[in-house]
Amino acid sequence: MQPQVVIFGEVLMDIFPDGNEVLGGAPFNVAWHLQAFGLQPKFVSRVGNDDAGRKILGAMREWGMDVADVQIDADLPTGRVEVTLHGSEPSYEIIADCAYDAIDLPAHVTEAGLLYHGTLAVREPRSAAALEALIAAASPQRVLMDVNLRAPWYKADAVTAAMRRADWVKLNAAELSELVGAEDSIEAVRNQFGLQGLIVTHGSAGADVCRVDEPPLRDRPPVSGTVVDTVGAGDAFTSVILLGLALGWPSAVTLQRALAFGSAIVGQRGAIVRDIDFYRRHAQSWSLPALD
Repeated sequence: MQPQVVIFGEVLMDIFPDGNEVLGGAPFNVAWHLQAFGLQPKFVSRVGNDDAGRKILGAMREWGMDVADVQIDADLPTGRVEVTLHGSEPSYEIIADCAYDAIDLPAHVTEAGLLYHGTLAVREPRSAAALEALIAAASPQRVLMDVNLRAPWYKADAVTAAMRRADWVKLNAAELSELVGAEDSIEAVRNQFGLQGLIVTHGSAGADVCRVDEPPLRDRPPVSGTVVDTVGAGDAFTSVILLGLALGWPSAVTLQRALAFGSAIVGQRGAIVRDIDFYRRHAQSWSLPALD
């Protein structure tokens, strides 16, 4: 039996320089991918009572996602991020005072086998308190924390404290260096924080995985075709890490598949894909059941 996967955090609109609006937010992207791969995660977030919020809820319903725990705020707007592209590399201006800053404890989540959360959605006390209450109420067997350091929306000591409460942590090499320094090995850092697993990404150079009772692994992504943009590549990678944890894949297999899926996403505009055949090709190669 698959564990119940719960995803907590922001959903928003990524606004590109050409005016194109694309659904985004790291937790939302992860939940979207996992839905496509058949895990049916519970997604806990908050949107505004506005056109953007209605678009998000409509897209989720069309994709078959559960919207029961996407709360609607009467006053705060749906989150927005202004994306600027330098070549294919994005930079982000994250708008303050939005609905995902006011997430409350969800009414429909009572248990979680695997809980994912990031760092942006807990920048304000109300959402941070909701996450703590959710973890206490749902008693997840494993918590995976996805570090996304977006200045000025984090405090390093709060991030490292949250890392100590997690079971798995994923972050990139620059974030690791900023939070704990670069002199220790990945195994030493995993031990320092008492983690079951630590994942460090290196962009096009691949990623390291270090978990309890296994030697550290490193792999590189396959050579990709045309790079449209790299928005959401890390979220795609993380979604397959969660998929592997939920389905019990070996570490090396999970890492290889996560890198391949992240590499495939960079050929798309934005962080999610609405074509189920895109996901079906990966699912078939991984011997997952056929997707509807």
